[in-house]
Amino acid sequence: MQLTCGSGIMKISSQDTTLDYAHGLDFLVGALDCARGLYMASDTDYPGRYSRWDIGFANPPVEVRGYHDRTIFSALNARGEKILSLLAAFFAAAPDEAFAAAQTDAQTLVCALKPTTKVFSEEERSRQPSPLSPLRHIIRAQSGADSFAGFYGAFAYDLLFCFNPISLKHPRAADDALFHLYLPDSIYLLDRRKETLVRRDFEFYADSISTAGMAREPLPAGIPAAPPDAADIRSNMDDDAYAAMVTRAKEHIRKGDVFEVVLSRIFTAPCAQPPSQLFRNIRRINPSPYEFLMQMGSEQLVGASPEMFVRVEGKRVESCPISGTARRSRTPGDAAVIEDAEILRGLLNSAKDAAELTMCTDVDRNDKARICAPGSIRLLARRQIETYAGLFHTVDHVEGQLRAGFDGIDAFLSHMWAVTLTGAPKTEAAKIIEQQEPCARRFYGAAVGALHLNGDVNTGITIRTLHIKNGMASYQSGASIVYDSIPAEEAAETHTKAQSFRRILSGDVPKPSLRPAARTGEGKTVILIDNEDSFVHTLADYIRQTGAAAITYRHGTPLDTLLAHKPHLILHSPGPGLPSQFKVPETVRAVAAAGVPQFGVCLGLQGMFEAFGGTLGYLDTPRHGKTWTIKPAQHALFGDMPATCVVGAYHSIYGRKETLPAQLDVIAENENGIVMAIAHKTLPAWAVQFHPESVLSMQGYAGHKMIENVMQYLAAPA
Repeated sequence: MQLTCGSGIMKISSQDTTLDYAHGLDFLVGALDCARGLYMASDTDYPGRYSRWDIGFANPPVEVRGYHDRTIFSALNARGEKILSLLAAFFAAAPDEAFAAAQTDAQTLVCALKPTTKVFSEEERSRQPSPLSPLRHIIRAQSGADSFAGFYGAFAYDLLFCFNPISLKHPRAADDALFHLYLPDSIYLLDRRKETLVRRDFEFYADSISTAGMAREPLPAGIPAAPPDAADIRSNMDDDAYAAMVTRAKEHIRKGDVFEVVLSRIFTAPCAQPPSQLFRNIRRINPSPYEFLMQMGSEQLVGASPEMFVRVEGKRVESCPISGTARRSRTPGDAAVIEDAEILRGLLNSAKDAAELTMCTDVDRNDKARICAPGSIRLLARRQIETYAGLFHTVDHVEGQLRAGFDGIDAFLSHMWAVTLTGAPKTEAAKIIEQQEPCARRFYGAAVGALHLNGDVNTGITIRTLHIKNGMASYQSGASIVYDSIPAEEAAETHTKAQSFRRILSGDVPKPSLRPAARTGEGKTVILIDNEDSFVHTLADYIRQTGAAAITYRHGTPLDTLLAHKPHLILHSPGPGLPSQFKVPETVRAVAAAGVPQFGVCLGLQGMFEAFGGTLGYLDTPRHGKTWTIKPAQHALFGDMPATCVVGAYHSIYGRKETLPAQLDVIAENENGIVMAIAHKTLPAWAVQFHPESVLSMQGYAGHKMIENVMQYLAAPA
């Protein structure tokens, strides 16, 4: 493919080269250990929001750095010198009232901002002279450009103060740029959905000046991975100091200065690993919609952010505020799914988290209202759950349509910075952050991504990010403070969000694990009688996990056939209808006469209840696929279990407690006093009304533990 586009004095053509998709782009990741450049990826699929892709480049020809009073374009190679000549000619032919451009040498073009006395309305604030003014001027001239041509890189937090100036407390280094961007001339594009990989090469030209035919620098090899770091991680403030900062912020909230403010702290550790390895680690540990590795020479950024900052496609402006965080279950195996469901319920039912997200979204809608057409701002999604490696987040999705006269840079500046990383009102929140946090923010809470020459913008918020400089890695973590905040809990949240830092440094990528079953059934055989049940084979599976052999026979099988296996335990399964339909009471009595231990589940309990003289009743409302909370007695069946536990139920029939046979003890009841478990006083016979094999009995592995206890304490010795 070859495309020529652009207007004004500089034009751009592109040429695609198809590469082997199976080969992938890991070679480019490795090259960024040594070469300047940027690699961005998304490992998240979410319809209408995110898809999986990779994009990156190395050895870009031009670097762009912004400062409060100027923007500097630097040529990084001979091709970059040609592009600077083109840009200098463009600025000379089409000057802008916001800045004056001057090329000081072949490698440097400086755009100095012009002082202005103009008073800008709030709607026009994004149009005031800023370090982004030269980029806006170029983009306007390239409005029809290739969708991947553009400026890529990182924006620093202090860019905010070009938009909303405040009094600064902390010193800043003179060389700390407000943004650090690259203009690439070769870019790799990997589409996971289409399974395609291409390299798109750009040529820049005008009149007699052209980069065509000029060689591109080869990619360097990556640095071999260093041993994982085991260094201590330190914070720039302890928990008490952070909690005290939260308390001071709450006083500001009480007085009405702000209604939310995001306060952060920094965790640091020595780091000898190459950036490529850290990037590979973070992608495995925390797959996210905005993953990035940026090599800036003296410093690097490695991150995996869950949150979009601003995305502009044509006239459409969108963002996805995140507020509300819950730590996922750390229980191994399937039980984590059940625990996660309860965690999610708590997150969605949290009034505090709902209020935090509401405030964020209302501020975000207000940001859009500066620059969007009346009535075009829409809430596309409300409190949706996004799932990441260790956390759940609640997310809103907001879009608007740009008003006539406004562009992608207006959208970018008007949202700066996201309320989810600053607070609201933003200017007052920024003042509190500057006064309360112990040092200036660098990249944390700002953005990384692209300002495309066709006017589109795609940026993610710089969080879950390592900033590496002078052999030290730093990881900044914050919490949204509202009046309901509990200081100690907010301090704990910063630890929760930073927990992946050590794992990234160490390369400790979690692997799915299963809870090891207690091998209490080794050498034992269990016969299960299937009363036309839907869950008997799961019960058999639980028994096999203990090391026992499990054999299942349909009800009505002669007892002699069952006893021929010399079972250590016979299990009466659940089933539909009444126990008498399957002759469960008769079978219970026959097994007892044979001296074989037995265990009943649901219908099995009802049959055992009747076998010894009890009667059954019907629940007012059937209990199917729902839980009971049971209170176990001191009994071997519930050994090493808590005072209460949640179990799954599928029944409409129960044993009437007032008819309890004298030979039986009730060893568990539910919250309504209904019999949930029984044990014979002299015979090896136990039963439960609930289903230990149900997913609803997986909290704390309650069901598994009961079966392990049955095999240890009820089943005959092997």
